[in-house]
Amino acid sequence: MSPYQHGEVFVTEDGAETDLDLGHYERFIDENLTRASNTTTGQIYAEVISKERRGDYLGGTIQVIPHITNEIKRRIGLAARSSNPDVVIVEVGGTIGDIESLPFLEAIRQMRKDVGRDHVAYIHVTWLPHIGATNELKTKPTQHSVHELRGIGINPDMIMLRSDLPVNEAIREKVALFTDVEPRAVIPLATAAVLYEVPLLLEEFGVADFLIDRLKLNASAAPDLADWHMMVEEMRKDKEPLPIAIVGKYVELEDAYISVRESLYHAGVAHDVDVTIDWISSEDLEKGRGLERLDKVAGIVVPGGFGYRGIEGKIIAAKYAREHKVPYLGLCLGMQVMCIEKMRTIVGSDDPNSTEFDHTTHYPVIDLMPEQRDISDMGGTMRLGSYPCALVPGTQAARAYGTAIVHERHRHRFEFNNAYREVMTKNGLVLSGLSPDGRLVEIAELADHPFMVGSQFHPEFKSRPNRPHPLFKAFVEAAAARLDAAEK
Repeated sequence: MSPYQHGEVFVTEDGAETDLDLGHYERFIDENLTRASNTTTGQIYAEVISKERRGDYLGGTIQVIPHITNEIKRRIGLAARSSNPDVVIVEVGGTIGDIESLPFLEAIRQMRKDVGRDHVAYIHVTWLPHIGATNELKTKPTQHSVHELRGIGINPDMIMLRSDLPVNEAIREKVALFTDVEPRAVIPLATAAVLYEVPLLLEEFGVADFLIDRLKLNASAAPDLADWHMMVEEMRKDKEPLPIAIVGKYVELEDAYISVRESLYHAGVAHDVDVTIDWISSEDLEKGRGLERLDKVAGIVVPGGFGYRGIEGKIIAAKYAREHKVPYLGLCLGMQVMCIEKMRTIVGSDDPNSTEFDHTTHYPVIDLMPEQRDISDMGGTMRLGSYPCALVPGTQAARAYGTAIVHERHRHRFEFNNAYREVMTKNGLVLSGLSPDGRLVEIAELADHPFMVGSQFHPEFKSRPNRPHPLFKAFVEAAAARLDAAEK
């Protein structure tokens, strides 16, 4: 999936490649979701076609209704059965009126009949555009979208009004009147200064109470949000800025690294610093532009990516971090370029590389995993999902985690080439995390560096706002220490 079209590709514990929104849901609810929580149009149509080929429909004509809609409802049922929840929240993406979302809207309309009217609530999220010339928030688009919904048989029970500006009571009352929704169910959601404040705003406006009444749920105890309040207050506090560079290939679209960004913010809160990110294009670095920006940061993060474009710029960033003792965190490809750069230093040549980028290199430090060699279908066939990693005692990685075995999420085809273990470990590379059988290098770090650690996996997928990921926490701690030392 192209980061320029989809943003970040979020990976679940069981190896599903999903939309970045699922990452936000995990961070908010602190639950590890599965592939059952992500359904796409392609999956739906592929399953229906597969059933038709097998003869499941006995040669009948395949139609959007009931075959496609039934498959959508089956997928909703799978999500409901995967963890036995009390409530299933189903987000239908897109815009009301788009042809792509019509089968999904029809499916959730039918859910009201399938499970009972009292067990379904429809929430419509809508945008209030601001007209600068008159300084107005306009409700007409909301009225039109509700009209469209009613035309397909869905009457919203609640309307969420998204806006960049405060929404006053007059607007709420107007929307309630024109959409026939209870006034208390028209919820203003102005853009919050802190993303994680949103659940508190929803609670303040009584969203949970309304849904408990609407769905006749048994939930008498009020939620204890004291810790979440404290966390948000901590995020709001003025703190000392900590400049961190993210050197990536897709920095034009920051959403391509959204979990990395959030993980840095989580770690910053834990260390009482305000992480400020300088987004540096790796292509600019390899063209000789922007290197001076690395002089102004306290730490460097090199995230994942695919393809040769911008790779030499990432290697330049790794070299800068090594030579200048700048704390460095490499994620997936960021770990691989760190190893490539180290090997180039050892042999005094630019030949060491990954076979992903140079098939003719005499030093294939990074190479295709053996089980990936005969794969022809590129979609969804990488090493995906959670795998165990055994940490080597006494290493920076082990100190960061404070445990012997961890489970982390992967998304890659290429691995550290074991043929170079001996020469690189003799020259200062520490293999601090291995697969339990010792076959795969999962974490590498430099022995003579304050903090230069790379992981083959993606730790950013498991960071939480109130529980930062250990590697990010250790990295930010090292960066803050470097900044403190520089200021003294």
